[in-house]
Amino acid sequence: MYLGTPAVAVPPLLALCEAGFEVVLVVTGEDRRRGRGGATTPSPVKSVALERGIPIAHGLGALDGVEADLGVVVAYGALLPADLLERLPMVNLHFSLLPRWRGAAPVERAILAGDERTGVCVMAVEEGLDAGGVYARAEVVIGDDTADALRERLAEAGSSLLVETLRSGLGSPEPQDGEATYAHKLGPDDRQLHWDGPAERLVRVVRIGGAWTTFRGARLKVWSAAVAGAPASGPVGALEGDVVATGDGGLRLLEVQPDGRRRMAADAWLAGVRPEPGELLG
Repeated sequence: MYLGTPAVAVPPLLALCEAGFEVVLVVTGEDRRRGRGGATTPSPVKSVALERGIPIAHGLGALDGVEADLGVVVAYGALLPADLLERLPMVNLHFSLLPRWRGAAPVERAILAGDERTGVCVMAVEEGLDAGGVYARAEVVIGDDTADALRERLAEAGSSLLVETLRSGLGSPEPQDGEATYAHKLGPDDRQLHWDGPAERLVRVVRIGGAWTTFRGARLKVWSAAVAGAPASGPVGALEGDVVATGDGGLRLLEVQPDGRRRMAADAWLAGVRPEPGELLG
């Protein structure tokens, strides 16, 4: 049995199927409305299950009559009740090196914190938030990846790790060792670019996706940026060409998205808005 919903949960499901494991049921999120027409779209995991002919359920109540040896959980998005865990052993593929970054946004929090490495763990599902013992883990260097790119690499590494771990037998998990940190769900404030911070940290905010500031009273998203080669002068938030002055150094804008418009190269946006010298962002 497989529990998962978003795109990151698709590679592990495909890996299990291709490795010959029988997936008797997929439990996934409800279809979501997208666009203005009111049509609904299945989750990425549901789409794969439909293609593979795997039975699908949208709630845990469907598990009562299901016979399975093990449940595999990947980004399902909800805590599982104790009575279910008593009936069926479950493992979770978690995208961090536990006990660091338990919780909802481990990939983004690792980037924001400036971690050099993260990884994936195959862990036992127990009561509590990502507190179970670990069967296997694999490290991944973060580098300069965006959250989306890093998540793809972790899903690939995790898929292989999951198949290898199940093929060799789970054995007994190792208790998590070390101080736990929590990857709380991100909100708009986490993605706001505060120009009084250092340019190096602001680049990390951009890398998690959806970073934003304001320009002339309207929201401006920043999709790609880099630390400028030379520090910017002027007050924080001041534009000097394509470089924004920060609390420490300058941030070079590479790709932006004005409110209500498509993403575009920063040079194209600047050519259109023609900012005054030293005009402020945010």
